[in-house]
Amino acid sequence: MNVMMLLEMAAQGFGERVAFSNGEASMTYGQLFGAAQQAARQLKSRDCEYVAMLGVSSLALPIGLFASACAGLPFVPLNYRLAAKEIEALLQRIQPAWLITDRERVESRPAGSGIEAIERQQFIDLARAGHDGSRQPAWSMDQEDVGVLLFTSGTTGAPKAAVLRQKHLVSYIFASVEFGCAAESDAALVAVPPYHIAGIAAVLSSVYSGRRVVQLPNFSAGEWIKLARRERVTNAFLVPTMLAQIVNELEGEASADMPHLRALSYGGGKMPQSLIERAMALFPETDFTNAYGLTETSSTIALLGPNDHRDAAASQNPQLRRRLTSVGRPLPSVEVEIRDEAGAVLAPGQRGEIYVRGEQVSGEYVGRGSSLDADGWFPTRDAGSLDEEGYLFLEGRADDVIVRGGENLSPGEIEDVLLAHQAVADAAVFGVPDEQWGEAVAAIVVIKPGEAVSTQELQAWVGDQLRSSRVPQSIRFTEELPYNEMGKLLRRVLKKRYQEH
Repeated sequence: MNVMMLLEMAAQGFGERVAFSNGEASMTYGQLFGAAQQAARQLKSRDCEYVAMLGVSSLALPIGLFASACAGLPFVPLNYRLAAKEIEALLQRIQPAWLITDRERVESRPAGSGIEAIERQQFIDLARAGHDGSRQPAWSMDQEDVGVLLFTSGTTGAPKAAVLRQKHLVSYIFASVEFGCAAESDAALVAVPPYHIAGIAAVLSSVYSGRRVVQLPNFSAGEWIKLARRERVTNAFLVPTMLAQIVNELEGEASADMPHLRALSYGGGKMPQSLIERAMALFPETDFTNAYGLTETSSTIALLGPNDHRDAAASQNPQLRRRLTSVGRPLPSVEVEIRDEAGAVLAPGQRGEIYVRGEQVSGEYVGRGSSLDADGWFPTRDAGSLDEEGYLFLEGRADDVIVRGGENLSPGEIEDVLLAHQAVADAAVFGVPDEQWGEAVAAIVVIKPGEAVSTQELQAWVGDQLRSSRVPQSIRFTEELPYNEMGKLLRRVLKKRYQEH
């Protein structure tokens, strides 16, 4: 198993189709296959053990990913938004490496650092230079080969390097994508960064399906709308914060005027029910899918499909309508369990830690080994619950649970109630130290423009719908909440700010 065979199938099946486009530059599947082989030859002639990429999405991303697989080297996309010292610390961990990056970084690299840097366009040109008559490299089909290393966000210490082997990546694609299912006119707009698992999954799934990828290196709502209309995009993936910006950009319009956009997937963070309802109204002809996954699971493990969205949005039943806030049901190839702190499996409706098992699940980190248990289950550190029909509801990170007087309180449950208030645009709930109860509930709320609400009114709102122990002891107001680029709420940043003021 090797992701290079996915590209080989695409090149043989629809080699003349455009595979990727970025501004004025583009390449077909046949050209991408040849470029990946050429780049692999260059990699094999160098003293490197990793192929790193540091920069926004470009044609270098698919070339680098498949060339690495062809050469039998791990592909390591790095977060270009990190501080210089943080980036350098990551590079120290993957030497010797060939680094594909922008010109400024190439020129500033010290000599003899264990990193051979090449400018992004130079790498693309080198890969596309054409065949020189020498034999093209054969790639390994050992499923245990490391395909991709992705560094986690490192919110509680040094980033961990998650290991995704070829078997994990290929298993995910085989289980979730039908080969050649896309029409030649289909186009996917990809705005997520390459150093996130969603960026890697977008490349692999689009290639296997035969879909043209339109890259948007730097996201803005206005540019996304413009590009989606101009390229007549049929498929797209967004994180909730991106979708919120697009919805706000379309404020006042009757619809998004994109009848060609057939499918829009979202994931990576909490999706407020009010936001998805607004989005579905603006994109009435679009199928919405909520995709939940982790780096360690090679992307998606659960889906809330288009029919689920439509049925929930049309229902007057509060329980059925609540499914709009779920991440759907596990993929057929994946098993999910909810367990308590002792490891016991919990019944439907009970909250605990989410465990997952399947061929695409890695759960392995460089220097730390595997975190799978003896039966192959991976502890996600996400908290959640399953309902009677198998729909999965996320409650945030397991260590975000508030322990008040020995009672475990879910921040997500309280946030959902706050977000249902007509004046609330966004809300975050977390625990703060309390002498009497151990932890108390605190909230920070963003108010919609033109609306007003008091702390007492919101406390009464929560108290009317939840037990008194879940009512925030204090509520503060802010203009916006901190999220990372993938739409995950930075709850620890909020807690720190709260305690400093």
